[in-house]
Amino acid sequence: MLGRPPKPTNLKLLHGTARADRMKNEPGFRPGRPSRPQWLLPEAKREWNRIVPELESNGLLATVHRAALANYCQWWARWVQAERALAEHGLTFTTESGYVQQRPEVAIAQKSAQLCKAFLVEFGLTPSSQTRVNVPEKQAEDPMEAFIRRGRAVGS
Repeated sequence: MLGRPPKPTNLKLLHGTARADRMKNEPGFRPGRPSRPQWLLPEAKREWNRIVPELESNGLLATVHRAALANYCQWWARWVQAERALAEHGLTFTTESGYVQQRPEVAIAQKSAQLCKAFLVEFGLTPSSQTRVNVPEKQAEDPMEAFIRRGRAVGS
């Protein structure tokens, strides 16, 4: 398929660009916090813990987003790792034959940053993509729902 990929209806609704004549019957995903994969790198786990509450509180998270979030967090961790190595060792090294070459971490950092940005844009987390997201108004929580939820938390 050529051209730009179609924008999901949920994003059109969030961006305020949805039109009835262009609406598609797309699956609706259950909102909620996905479970954090245990195999994530330590830095990726820290990023997951930082970003997920923000996405969830703004209604931009569904349980099926686990893979995309895990992918973003892993690339974030790789970017941090590459940047730390570059800070310690510099951008270049000298080979045994005397040639100055770019460290492999430079390419790793560049690719990681590129992939991180792509995931951040998908979730509306860059300054420009954030302006295109229209977060739905939070509705007041039903007192009975709050009571039931608290009861479940206590009984767990």
